[in-house]
Amino acid sequence: MPYEPPADLAKLSLAELAEAVAARRLPPLASWTPVREGDSHMRIAADGTWFHEGGRITRPAMVRAFSGLLTRDDTGQHWLMTPYERLSIEVDDAAFIATDMEVRHDEAGRPVIAFRLNTDDVVLAGPDHPLIVRGTADVPAYYLAVRHGTEARLNRSTYGQLIDHALTLSEPEALAVESRGARFALLPA
Repeated sequence: MPYEPPADLAKLSLAELAEAVAARRLPPLASWTPVREGDSHMRIAADGTWFHEGGRITRPAMVRAFSGLLTRDDTGQHWLMTPYERLSIEVDDAAFIATDMEVRHDEAGRPVIAFRLNTDDVVLAGPDHPLIVRGTADVPAYYLAVRHGTEARLNRSTYGQLIDHALTLSEPEALAVESRGARFALLPA
């Protein structure tokens, strides 16, 4: 069956965004205790491109399937997990790229910032998925916590959307956004 990408974020209501999040059925990685360990011979480049043994993985459905098996440990090592083994995977920067964002408001009027990833996952920023700022004031880098320790780096256009949204809410010297009740400062420390 061919993969059908979801609708643009701008066309989705908050309920549809929440449904997109819930529809992504992921394996229970946290309950798996693999006994074998190895190397996947895979790499995720800084631009989100996946490679296996040096060759680019061109099937989006394959990348999407592998991305559901990703985890990152406390040392920063990324792994592809199965119930029986975990295979190391080289990640140049972040495992995912945030390619779009949209701001909606919940029934209480609170903002909810939704991000679309390069794998077509939708992640709602908030206490469980915080925005993380790294880099310097001259060269900031923005990330979103995704799942199992993995992160998505905001691409240039998504970073621009986030900053434009923040500028409608606060002065440049106190740049911040809110989502799902959490406040995120956007200036590097």
